[in-house]
Amino acid sequence: MTAADGGSKQGIGASVQRKEDARFLHGRGNYVTDMILPGQREVAFLRSPVAHGRIVRIVKPAGKENVVFTRADLTGLKPVIAESSLPGYRLSEHPPLAGDKVRFVGEPVAFAIAPTRAEAEDLLEGIELEIEDLPALVDAHEARADTSVRVHEDWPDNLYLTLSVDSEFEARARGAAVAVEREVTLSRQAMVPMEGKAILAYWEDRHDQLMVYASTQVPHVLRIGLAQTLGLGEEKVRVVSPDVGGGFGYKVIVFPEDVCVTWLARKFRRPFRYIEDRREHLVAGAVARQHHYKLKAYADRTGRLLALDAEVTIDGGAYSVWPFTIGLEPGQALGNLPGPYDFRGYRCKVYCVATNKPGFMPYRGVARTGVCFAMEQMIDAIAHAVGREPWEVRHDNLVPAEAMPYDNVTRKHFDSGDYRKSLLIARDKIGFDGVRKRQAAGEPDGRLIGVGFATYCEQSAHGSSVFSAWGLPLIPGYDQATVRLVSGGGLELRVGVHSHGQGMETTMAQIAHQVLGIDISRIQVVHGDTGLTPFSTGTYASRSIVMSGGAVGRGCETLIPRFVAIGAHLMQCATSTARFENGRVVGPQASVTLEEIAAAWYHRPDRLPPDVDLGGLETTIAYKPERDSGAFSYASHAAVVAVDTALGHVEILDYVIAEDCGVLVNPMVVDGQTLGGATQGLGTALYEESPYDANGQPLASTFADYLLPGPTEVPTIRIFHLETPSPYTKFGIKGMGEGGAIAPPAVIFNAVNDALRKLGVELTETPLTPRRLLAALERAHARHPVRA
Repeated sequence: MTAADGGSKQGIGASVQRKEDARFLHGRGNYVTDMILPGQREVAFLRSPVAHGRIVRIVKPAGKENVVFTRADLTGLKPVIAESSLPGYRLSEHPPLAGDKVRFVGEPVAFAIAPTRAEAEDLLEGIELEIEDLPALVDAHEARADTSVRVHEDWPDNLYLTLSVDSEFEARARGAAVAVEREVTLSRQAMVPMEGKAILAYWEDRHDQLMVYASTQVPHVLRIGLAQTLGLGEEKVRVVSPDVGGGFGYKVIVFPEDVCVTWLARKFRRPFRYIEDRREHLVAGAVARQHHYKLKAYADRTGRLLALDAEVTIDGGAYSVWPFTIGLEPGQALGNLPGPYDFRGYRCKVYCVATNKPGFMPYRGVARTGVCFAMEQMIDAIAHAVGREPWEVRHDNLVPAEAMPYDNVTRKHFDSGDYRKSLLIARDKIGFDGVRKRQAAGEPDGRLIGVGFATYCEQSAHGSSVFSAWGLPLIPGYDQATVRLVSGGGLELRVGVHSHGQGMETTMAQIAHQVLGIDISRIQVVHGDTGLTPFSTGTYASRSIVMSGGAVGRGCETLIPRFVAIGAHLMQCATSTARFENGRVVGPQASVTLEEIAAAWYHRPDRLPPDVDLGGLETTIAYKPERDSGAFSYASHAAVVAVDTALGHVEILDYVIAEDCGVLVNPMVVDGQTLGGATQGLGTALYEESPYDANGQPLASTFADYLLPGPTEVPTIRIFHLETPSPYTKFGIKGMGEGGAIAPPAVIFNAVNDALRKLGVELTETPLTPRRLLAALERAHARHPVRA
């Protein structure tokens, strides 16, 4: 019944080259920045130069009032309000342009339109803007403690919300032989996709619709948000997401710039476009990762974890974004901090605090990079407290394979996997025993060698029950796919998710080939257009291949009985004697191809059976897994580093990943996603930081200040696969798009701390820069001058 039965080399499990790469590698991609329409005008935004202040006056340049716009001009617009059902959650009305008050440096205050971006920026220079400074809330701990200054004056304090859980903590912690405490901090960072925000909108008179071309991961969700904000019926808005130059979570929301540009298009019925430049991204889009953890772990004498006590503070910035509200990050932190570990005592309180910075947005891994960073350092701390190797303590605390499926302390339902095996593979492939011998011998150049491990699990493709628990205003449910056998025997797939680097034009085709046996060169994947594709909430949370891929698989299977019925009639045999096999309907004495079946339906309906299924050769079908709590991918990372204590430089000598994302649709695509994610994780670990001064001014507004890992900074990463099918998903597939970015900060810090342990140094704040490393060495020297 499947192409795999015939030994296909294009179906699930095949490392098929990506279909979409031909256009990208030859410069034929089509991005919003490539689009020029007759009469098009460019939009540029005037942004607040201060972090917190009241707008005293804003005066347009004389004679230019009709091409410069302030909030007072935006009639008919509704504010973007990210509602949530979480108890105690506070609303933060997010205006498309600041009105009476600005709340972060870079907040849009006005915009101008002109034939070119440069001319529009010149118009902004003529605006007179006077702002009365207010005290800036920069530190989340201070903002939480001091309510005399508030980001939102109608709030009693600066807390978006507080979440807490207590599961058998006191009973499990009581009598523990070992207790260790740590404070762990992740610095704020930007997402830095190759392409930033981009939107082009105009009114299309023929269909009487607002046409929006946007660099977005969620075209159907963007359509909903724009329709609500503009006061239009959704049928009056069509969103097309063309090629997208990376997203990483940055492009899953409705931006103020989107609202302004579409308002212009509706009002003036001509094309308007906004393209974010890199400085705008770094100043107004530096919105991820900033967590602080205060932890205390309780264990027995062997290092078995009994209970964990945690206080988490998240810097949420000035506004909650729509629809992935600020409730997502604290909810993920609370639920995912226990990681892949088997313990039952857990107490955690999460504070999400408003500050005068851009609003927090989902970023690849959503809180899991932070919780992994915190938890994995605690595992190492426990190991050293009990005098055992960290990998041994980690191994003993991981949920064993025989316990699967397993409900953990926060009721995460781990569907399948062998976490301990992934750790043992990573240990063996990194050559752990040899690294310890090398450490003992010492390096000729005086550098110190360290080895570190980290294990995580990634909840992928989670559905309605999970997202509703996080209180989001828009809850994902079923994903749909349209599958159509076209005249000539080719196949067309239409899916509501959108690819921005994941290779879905290839992997969706592989799934269809697996079922129908059609060569993937004859399979066309249509995505990114609300006018052509069935509804989906989009591409995020490692969900696309599970959800839309499952719908594609089910849709293809739905067509097979129709093919058999038509094919049997063409062969003049009983339907019960015919079967579908490798793209053909096979009867007792003959066979017919899908091309012949399509020809009968489209060209010669006189040859069809009288009782033909009137659904024809296409179907739209919905899918979600049998259990929507998520399919859990996981991996163990291991790294060997060399630390130069004179220069503070860290070199990664070896890096190994042992990962399991269920059945691999395309191992080459999985490797590409893993390598890309791991590279971003190395940026979090060693380079990327968006610091602010005491006045809330961003200190990294260009690539001269904001560092990214490049080819010379990324080591050769060796990837090894386990393949444990999920019992709940179509084909046993699990999502894995975010996983690679989760563990690198934890594994690099554990390795560096291993190298520096004899010097009494332990680093717990990202990024691990030479400045921070040397400062830690100086503090250790001051405490123990003889040892250093």
